[in-house]
Amino acid sequence: MSKVFEPRGIVTRYADLTDPSAAAAAITPRTKLIHTEALTNPLLRVCDVRALAKVAHDAGAKLSIDSTSLSPYLLRPLELGADFAVHSATKHLGGHSDVTAGAVVVRDAALAAQLAFLHNAEGSALSPFDSFLLLRGIKTLGIRVDRQQASATKIAHWLAAHAEIREVLFPGLSNHPGDLVHVEQSSGPGTIVCFRTGSNDFSRRIAESLKLFNIAVSFGGVNSSVSLPCRMSHASIPAAVRNARALPEDLVRLSIGIEDSEDLIEDLEHAIASAFPSVCCVPVCTGTGSPV
Repeated sequence: MSKVFEPRGIVTRYADLTDPSAAAAAITPRTKLIHTEALTNPLLRVCDVRALAKVAHDAGAKLSIDSTSLSPYLLRPLELGADFAVHSATKHLGGHSDVTAGAVVVRDAALAAQLAFLHNAEGSALSPFDSFLLLRGIKTLGIRVDRQQASATKIAHWLAAHAEIREVLFPGLSNHPGDLVHVEQSSGPGTIVCFRTGSNDFSRRIAESLKLFNIAVSFGGVNSSVSLPCRMSHASIPAAVRNARALPEDLVRLSIGIEDSEDLIEDLEHAIASAFPSVCCVPVCTGTGSPV
């Protein structure tokens, strides 16, 4: 948004969209679009799609919701008032980590025609084989997500009870911020579990000690994966911005696959036990820049 669009005269403002009033405060007479994730990656914060749709439409703007982390099986933004639903089809829709694709879904026929023209003009259509892979994945979306989120729920509760884990982020936990909104607009907690250890080094050692979880930046596939967002997918974000957004350096993101949940828990238990004796006392910075 800042590096590609702003040089072209398109101004981007950033706001905490888990608070609809913050979205309203950021709107100006020139605002055309509000874009956010319904369940953010990687902190799993919940945005109220209905409330944001009202804020956008009252201002004459459109609402775009990236629902990749939940997939259309668990959340359908257009039914909640959004104008655009955006998916990285590389994730849950493909489901097998073997295709790179995306989807933008709209209800308005005229808007769909505009998007189709741009799609064709820019030459971003999928190849026939990639289309085949994506269609194959969509056929099993429901049964995959059912299995994955059942395991994710079990793993999240196990981590929450673990003595060496400082914090667990998962919408299926009753103490999760935004839990009531998420339950009201979604059909399930999803397949991603994030946790903090209090030590950057401890988190790294856990990730490197796991056997069944592949180290990878993507998520939503049949194979479980682990990532350290601040060192991988979000590493290009300047440290000052990460601190301002309260993105903790010790955060571990798990994408739960279709493997047996007890096997995954055993793998986590072994990794935590293996990593713990070698933990270095590395301070973790909070959003205020203070070590904890």
